[in-house]
Amino acid sequence: MFTGIVEESGRVESIAPGENAIRLGLRARVCGRGMKVGASLAVNGCCLTVAKISGSGRGRLLQFDLLEETWQRASFHSLRVGAAVNLERSVRAGGRMDGHFVTGHIDGVGKITRWERSGRDHVLDISAPPDIMRYIIVKGSVAVDGISLTVAALRAKSFRIWIIPHTLAVTALRERRVGDEVNLEADLLGKYVERFVAALR
Repeated sequence: MFTGIVEESGRVESIAPGENAIRLGLRARVCGRGMKVGASLAVNGCCLTVAKISGSGRGRLLQFDLLEETWQRASFHSLRVGAAVNLERSVRAGGRMDGHFVTGHIDGVGKITRWERSGRDHVLDISAPPDIMRYIIVKGSVAVDGISLTVAALRAKSFRIWIIPHTLAVTALRERRVGDEVNLEADLLGKYVERFVAALR
């Protein structure tokens, strides 16, 4: 379980086919501390299991195995070496819940259709498939590349978010451009409500 409060931006060091999976390697400073093999880490909002750890100094090198399901459903196929990725360690029991409940199970991929400065803030428009848009509501929560954000406006096939300067400074959004893909996870509560209501019919 995660909160959508990004702890740092890591850097992709390698993406290469392995014997049984695609191996993703990234450099992490904050999230590398105390990290152990087998632990969970949200990488651009996707819950991954640490398979190997090495290095020190500028940050530890964390490696993950990506299965075909993860590769197809998430936006990892568009990552390049050197790209920034959002990182968050799993929440501890009794810890602060500053964002919202994020599972790290990506619903699908959206695409940035507008990303520009507006006054002191930035406006971000994201188009998404219908099976994700059904759970998006104004003033509701959505995880975009693992960042807990609040929906400001809705259109038929897209939604709008306003980004404050702090979020821009500490997340990988600062490197995103119009046309880039982002991982999306809709609010878990909406999915459960839909399931319960359907069972009552």
